[in-house]
Amino acid sequence: MADEEERALEAAGKDENGDSIFGKIARGEVPVDAVFEDDKVIAFNDIYPQAPVHIIVIPKRRDGLTRLSKAEEKHKEILGHLMWAVAEIVRKNNLGDFRLVVNNGPEACQSIYYLHLHILAKRQMKWPPG
Repeated sequence: MADEEERALEAAGKDENGDSIFGKIARGEVPVDAVFEDDKVIAFNDIYPQAPVHIIVIPKRRDGLTRLSKAEEKHKEILGHLMWAVAEIVRKNNLGDFRLVVNNGPEACQSIYYLHLHILAKRQMKWPPG
């Protein structure tokens, strides 16, 4: 089994109800070089980039959003704001075409159970992904 798959399976068992690195970043306990930040979201470069540009976008409040499939009606505003933030980041950084990824659960290799979006840009993407 690949390292990525092992990390995802291990994370699924412990991060669902616990704290994560993204929670610490959102609370300002772990510093990052933010590429975008407002009162609702923060975005920063991925430490394991899969493209020349690989930015992670997270809400500042987890509010039960460990993965997209956990979204409820109360999350509609933050989900829309996350999408708007992605568009702002792409515009302000002149990224052009990009891929937006949300991993949901261990089979999708989600390794941190705090909803997050991956912006991948500045290389030709393949289809199908994965």
